[in-house]
Formats: sequence, C-alpha cells, structure tokens
Amino acid sequence: MASFKSSLSITHIGTATAVLHIDNINLLTDPFFSPAGAKWPITEDFALEVTEDPALRMDQLPPIDAVLLSHEDHPDNLDHLGRQLLDGRHVFTTVDGAKNLAPRPAVRGMKPWETTTVLLGGAEYTITATPCQHVPGDECVGFILTTERFGCHDDGRPNAIWFTGDTVKIDDFARIPEQFHIVVAIMNLGSAFGPSPDGKPLQITMDGKQAASLFHSLGAEHLVPMHYESWGHFTQMGNDLKSAFKEGGVEEKVRWLTPGESVTIL
Repeated sequence: MASFKSSLSITHIGTATAVLHIDNINLLTDPFFSPAGAKWPITEDFALEVTEDPALRMDQLPPIDAVLLSHEDHPDNLDHLGRQLLDGRHVFTTVDGAKNLAPRPAVRGMKPWETTTVLLGGAEYTITATPCQHVPGDECVGFILTTERFGCHDDGRPNAIWFTGDTVKIDDFARIPEQFHIVVAIMNLGSAFGPSPDGKPLQITMDGKQAASLFHSLGAEHLVPMHYESWGHFTQMGNDLKSAFKEGGVEEKVRWLTPGESVTIL
C-alpha cells in the first residue's frame, strides 16, 4: 500500500451515517439525523425505533461533496431530515432510489457492478456499485471508490475504499478482490433482523463472524465497523462484535469509530 497517497478520516454520526474525509472532499453515507425516540411502523406489529441522538446535527456538518446512499426506502438509512442533504449534491444510489428521489438531476442510480466517474475537489473518482442482499424485493448497493492518488497494490490492482451498504455476506463478493485491493472496508453490521415473506425473522445485515470471514477473503487492510447500535432490530452490538472479531482473528485490523469525532484511518 506504499503508493496510497491519500488521507482518510471518518466521523461517525450514527447507524450507517458517517462523513468520509478523503483528502479535500467530504462524502456522506446514508444520511439519518432523527432524534432518539423516533419511530417508523413497518408492519402492524413491528416498528423501527432509534434509541440515540445523532452525534452531530446537520448544521454541524462540513460541506458535503457527494452522498453515498445504499438505499432510500428504509428510514434508518435515509430519513426526512437526511433527504434535505440530497438537494443540489451528487448522490449515488440504487436505480429504484434514483427514480423515487426524482426530480434531482444529480442523483445517479446504479446497478450492481456498474461503474461511473465523478469530479470532486479537482480529482476524478471512480465509483463501482456492489451488490447487497438485504430485504427481499428491495434494492440496495454498496460502493467501491478508487482514484489516482489511492495508487495500486504491488500486483497492479487499484487500491480502494469500500462501503458495503446493508447486506449479509454473499458469494458475489468473491469478485471484489479479483478487481480491487480493498485498503479500508467500512462494513454495516449489527446482525439486524427483519420479517421475511414467510413471516420468520430474516438476517439482513452481517454479524461479526461474517464480517471477519469477508475481511479475510478480501485481503483487506483495515475494517471499520458501523451500523451496530441504536436500534432494536440489531442483535449484535459493540462488546459482542469485539468478541466475534477476536475469534475471527481480525481484532488488530479493526478501527473503531467514536461518534462525533474525526478518527484518522490512513
């Protein structure tokens, strides 16, 4: 990774919401800013409720250059406050998400493995959408970022930063290390469960064991956990995650975020 010339720090705001400070630009992931106690009914007998306030208010954010929105149709990834931050900014999301967020001309809907480029802060970034397996029937994507200043691995693969989006581990992820050297993997975890079509609980985000296994298969260098606190449908939180990472042999590779503080990763 000697050729990686960029800097990366991350300010975690809550759930899957964070600011990625890359050199002179700021990317925002899955904007959610509702206060503790906010609820969203999902079914007649199931509601999402957030238990903690966001670490930063919207008026405390730095200027945002672009938004990486894994999916627009779940309130814990995009709430009514976060939608205000989409106006007039580059937004990358799912194909359905782009349709549902129209008319916003700078919103780009992406299919899994589709690639696009964007000029931010004077540098060209390449963004590749990655597949997710989340809630049946709903679209969700992750995002791999590369740029010239990230450089390449010794074997020629471009160095990259990956934001997984909401997903469990899937076989399709085997394509990633074939094409990219993941320097930093920002993973949405929590082992969240939701209702399935047959009414049984369905795991919809990774647990620590899956995350550790995925990290090893990627050959990645740093693991940044997010999306494991503040919600009742999450079943594996901080201490349990730490135990899983230790058992999975990745604890020394994990970079824990402190809400509201900029944590230097690279």
